[in-house]
Amino acid sequence: MSWTVRTAEIPAQAVMDMPPDLAKMTANFLRALAIEVGGAIDLGRKPPGGPMDDIGVRHSLEIPGEPVIIEYLILRDIREIRIAVLVWLG
Repeated sequence: MSWTVRTAEIPAQAVMDMPPDLAKMTANFLRALAIEVGGAIDLGRKPPGGPMDDIGVRHSLEIPGEPVIIEYLILRDIREIRIAVLVWLG
């Protein structure tokens, strides 16, 4: 079973407020992030981004080359990442 990505309401609105090209790139990045995080977890490796807690659930990262910062949660039991915070510095 593959990993999925879900976005909370406020981060989703931030994506919808972006210029169309950046919004599409951000959505594609989030889908790819779910695959990358899931693969790392499944193989016992460290997920991308910096850890924000001591239990390995919350992480943060920037979209390379774009003014977007993301905080995500890893929900291992349902094989999902949840985008809790997405800041567009635009």
